[in-house]
Amino acid sequence: MNNPWNNRRPSARPPRATPLPRPEVPATGGGGRGGSDELRLYGLNAVLAAFEARPQALRKLYLLEARIPRLQPLLKWCVANRVGYRVVEDGDLNKLAGTTHHEGVVADVLRAPALPLAQWLEQVGDGPALALWLDGVGNPHNLGAILRSAAHFGAKALLLPAGSTLALSGAAARVAEGGAEAVPLVQLPETAQAMAQLRAAGFGLAATLVEGGDDVFRTSLPARLVYVMGAEGEGMDRCLAGACDLQVSIPGSGAVESLNVASATAVLLAQWASRRGD
Repeated sequence: MNNPWNNRRPSARPPRATPLPRPEVPATGGGGRGGSDELRLYGLNAVLAAFEARPQALRKLYLLEARIPRLQPLLKWCVANRVGYRVVEDGDLNKLAGTTHHEGVVADVLRAPALPLAQWLEQVGDGPALALWLDGVGNPHNLGAILRSAAHFGAKALLLPAGSTLALSGAAARVAEGGAEAVPLVQLPETAQAMAQLRAAGFGLAATLVEGGDDVFRTSLPARLVYVMGAEGEGMDRCLAGACDLQVSIPGSGAVESLNVASATAVLLAQWASRRGD
């Protein structure tokens, strides 16, 4: 019996999928909450970044015929490692990704697990470092934009509160444009314990407030810093903000109430990065 996942030489035209088999992993283009061990990625940079960082995580690959030249190294790796790939039609990719924004490629990969805080602190070393504590951020596009900015400015991790179900989704990974592979997710213990561990490792914690905090552009920031970012709608938990070492705000013209969390994160990251040259 012919196996639809038989590998072929990438120079040859692989079989088309008509009809396409029912996907084993549901598309995760929504909020990214859930416990599946596999993740459906889409978007050229997201898929290539995962392949470059964790090729062994690749489980299946779907692509348009037009993407074969660009994905030759990945396809050769699939052949050498007996990972199935299929050339499909654009409509099939729309169904697999749950969106038209797939850029001609979809991949099923093993999800990278979140690191425990203690393990991450051992890995991060003793020098200057920045991490982002996400207190309630849930929108996948905001998460993706935060990951992209975090990777650009060299942030070391995204810290997830105890009990958080936030996880990387296909939508977030596409928006991150490869940043999801550069910035690990770290699972925090309960708040008091997490703060104690971070402070013991030399980190200061800065709550980011829409208003009422010190001007971030005029505030002295520690070389080892955790920015605590509030939720998209409700903002930061006031008890958590009060427990931080600093409370900072981004001053503006007043023409709009505030920046959204992804835009604010990019400003805060840029401000911290600019101080590293002082």
